[in-house]
Amino acid sequence: MVELLPNKHQQRTVATRRKLLKAALRVFARDGFEAARIEDIASEAGHTRGAFYANFNSKEDLFFALLEQEANRRLILLRDSLQSCPSRTARIQTLRDFYLKRAGDRQWVMLMLEFRLYAVRHGSMRAKLAAAHRRIRSSLNYAFVGDLMPSFAKYKSAEGEIVKALLEVALHGLVLERAYDPKRISESQVRQILGRVFDVFTQSD
Repeated sequence: MVELLPNKHQQRTVATRRKLLKAALRVFARDGFEAARIEDIASEAGHTRGAFYANFNSKEDLFFALLEQEANRRLILLRDSLQSCPSRTARIQTLRDFYLKRAGDRQWVMLMLEFRLYAVRHGSMRAKLAAAHRRIRSSLNYAFVGDLMPSFAKYKSAEGEIVKALLEVALHGLVLERAYDPKRISESQVRQILGRVFDVFTQSD
């Protein structure tokens, strides 16, 4: 069976979408999600509003595309790192390090926090936005973690969802506190506390 290569129009569409996503991340980081304007994102990407709406229905739609792209990128990095580990101990340490390193990406954490606040403030949209977020999370295939570390398979359950939520809350809360008052908590303290949180909530039975 011959695999058809994308035509020039499809290639341009992919390239435009990629530029809009990169531009959105820059504009969101600069202006914040709620204040960011579609015109500014399109201009930053070198395109018009028409090009934006040819690829995304709304600013929220673009954010979820950005979220899905970032989540999949992290997923691939984690999978490749775990598969190269020679032992279970090494895999657990790699998973722990992966979690702690997320604290260093303050820009992304702050964007996620701001978007959630935006959803809460716009009550009529909250359920829709939360449902879209859940859909993205459920589409991510983390089965390889349980395959490589059977004791972690339980984290696919409802209990596991709570644990993952707690890990995320701890991460976001500490990164926010560090950004707000760096004199109160140092970067090394953030990582130390997150390490303890990870160890407590991921203990094997």
